[in-house]
Amino acid sequence: MNPTIGIALLLTVLQVARGQKVTSLTACLVNQSLRLDCHHENTTTTPMQYEFSLTRDTKKWVLSGSNGVTRPEYSSRTKFFSKYNLKVLYLSNFTTKDEGTYTCELRLSGPNPTVSNKDVSVFRDKLVRCGGISLLIQNTSWLLLLLLSLPLLQAMDFISL
Repeated sequence: MNPTIGIALLLTVLQVARGQKVTSLTACLVNQSLRLDCHHENTTTTPMQYEFSLTRDTKKWVLSGSNGVTRPEYSSRTKFFSKYNLKVLYLSNFTTKDEGTYTCELRLSGPNPTVSNKDVSVFRDKLVRCGGISLLIQNTSWLLLLLLSLPLLQAMDFISL
């Protein structure tokens, strides 16, 4: 086999193998809607299948997915958006009956099918409100946030070093 073809084939397989890894799944509240942000790597052009599900009392309920099989009681309450490396699901009229473990799962089919997923436990009384600052605080350690804000605080003469 030509070495160039072998290298190209290897790179294609490696690209597919890591092209859809879920990196994080976060949940927050927008008015009365639950918002799930599923961040993922996107290093492949292979079509990606997705599925958002809820597990409650050992039962799995598919809320939204690319295969179109969803629970009827959720299909009218969900809205799905997708960008380059982000899949977002909104679940309207979120109540305590919707609490449980939410999963974002991504699948690539083909010669080397891969599956990647992340879970997040969601409880209404523990959800943060969606917004730039709350998401930054939720996903960033306090020490890093403090270190990043030191130049700003120094520039505004709040502190002197």
